[in-house]
Amino acid sequence: MQQRKLLLNNNFESFLKNGTGKLLLVPFFLTFFLLGKNNKLNAQTPAKVSTEQSLLQFSGKVLVSEKDSLRGLAFVSILVKSKKTGAISDDKGFFTLVASPGDVIEFVSIGYKDAEFIIPDTLKTKHYLAIIQMRRDTIQLPDVSVYSYPTPDEFKEAFLKLNVPNDDLSRAQKNLAAEEMRELVRGISMDGYDNYRYSMEQRYQRLQYIGQYPPNQLLNPVAWAKFIKAFKAGKLKIK
Repeated sequence: MQQRKLLLNNNFESFLKNGTGKLLLVPFFLTFFLLGKNNKLNAQTPAKVSTEQSLLQFSGKVLVSEKDSLRGLAFVSILVKSKKTGAISDDKGFFTLVASPGDVIEFVSIGYKDAEFIIPDTLKTKHYLAIIQMRRDTIQLPDVSVYSYPTPDEFKEAFLKLNVPNDDLSRAQKNLAAEEMRELVRGISMDGYDNYRYSMEQRYQRLQYIGQYPPNQLLNPVAWAKFIKAFKAGKLKIK
């Protein structure tokens, strides 16, 4: 048995020393390496190709109805649910994003009801256009009662204790209280007669100079005489 092993080893060493074995081993290892690399490429290429074929450009416009017309809805949040990616529509309502056939696209905007759109899973094109219409969302808020008191009980107690005059004379006398009237009169420079006279003078002056330029009072000697007289009498004072 040992003699047979020694004989085989000697034959293999002589085979390599002759150079023939080296020439045969090189093509053997090269073929093995190429086959392994081709198998790896064949295993990855179909998945990559299928992924690229499943992507498409999904574009469109978001519209909202107003009376008898449609307008583009700006700044709508668009989300691809399966991928957690999305986009935002521009000021005219246009949008575009990358999606896949069968994806569920969600459209969200404040003041409008959420909308969903499912891309058909039978598409074989790289582009798909759609028109999305959203509706207004009216929210009914609960009624709110505003009180002038911290609690409704305090308001009820104050309301029941309020003394309201029963006759018209008492209410009129309260509305025409002397002190309150004096406070109001202090802020009025002219009474009713003076205001009426001033407004009538302005009206007559406009009627007198209709269709022509009014005279320049800066060169009117009568106006200057009135001004000097009022100045000497002390009627012109700086407040």
